[in-house]
Amino acid sequence: MTIIPNADASGLTWTKSSYSDGGNNCVEVAHGVAGAMPVRDSKIPAGPALVVPAGVWSAFVDGVKDGALA
Repeated sequence: MTIIPNADASGLTWTKSSYSDGGNNCVEVAHGVAGAMPVRDSKIPAGPALVVPAGVWSAFVDGVKDGALA
C-alpha cells in the first residue's frame, strides 16, 4: 500500500457509499486508477489517500459483503 498526498489525488473523483446518508464520517474511494483503489477519510478531504492494490480492495469488499469481517 502507498500513501499519496492530496496534491497527487486532487484530480480524482471521490465517492462515498450510498449507505453513508450524506454524512461526513465516511470512507471515500476514487475509481479509475489502474490496478489500485485510492481510499481517504471524508472528514479530511485535503488529507492523504491510502492506495490499496485492486485485488486487496476487492477481497476486502467481498469479505464485508459476505459477513466474513463482521
